[in-house]
Amino acid sequence: MGETSNGDHRLTELMNKRWSPRGYSDREVREEQIHALLEAARWAPSANNAQPWRFVVTRKGDERFAKILDAMSDWNKRWVQHVPVLVLNLAQKEFSFKQEVNPTAQYDLGQAVFAMALKAVDLGLVAHQMSGFDHEKVLKDLDIPDGYEAVSTIAFGYLGDDSNLPDDLKESEKRERIRKPIDDLLF
Repeated sequence: MGETSNGDHRLTELMNKRWSPRGYSDREVREEQIHALLEAARWAPSANNAQPWRFVVTRKGDERFAKILDAMSDWNKRWVQHVPVLVLNLAQKEFSFKQEVNPTAQYDLGQAVFAMALKAVDLGLVAHQMSGFDHEKVLKDLDIPDGYEAVSTIAFGYLGDDSNLPDDLKESEKRERIRKPIDDLLF
C-alpha cells in the first residue's frame, strides 16, 4: 500500500490506515466483528434520526453471497469472489414515521457505511466499497421489499496478498493513494 497523501493536515490513525484493497485473505471474519461493524453503523448520524440504512450481510459460500456476486459487474466479480464477507447497503426511500420521501437517505446510508469502514480498520480488517453491480437485479434476487434502494456494497475481511488477482488488479494494489487538493474541492 502506498503512503497516504494528506497534505499539511493530520488525520486520525483510522483514516490514515483506511484504504480499499482487492487482495483478501481467506481468514474468517468472526461474528463478533460483524456485530461490531453493524454497531458502528447503528450509531451513525441521520436526518431526523431516521436511520434509513438496512444491510444484507453475507458470507462467502452463502446463497445470498452468490446472488450479490452474480449481480456484480464483471470487473468486480474478478476479485469479490474471494472476499469472506460481502454486505449489500440499502436505503429506505421514505421516512418510516411519515409517508414522505427522505431526501438524505443515501447520504445517511453513506455515513453509516463509512462508520463501518473505519470500524473495520479498528478491528484489523479492511473494507472496499463498490457501486458496480446491477442494482435492480440484486433487489429482485434477494426479495428486498418495495421502498428500499440498493445503493452500494462493501467487502470486509483481512488483508491478503494479491496472488489470486488478475495482473491489472495486482498493479492497482500498488498505486499510491492520492486525493485532490483541498482548494479543488471549494467553490
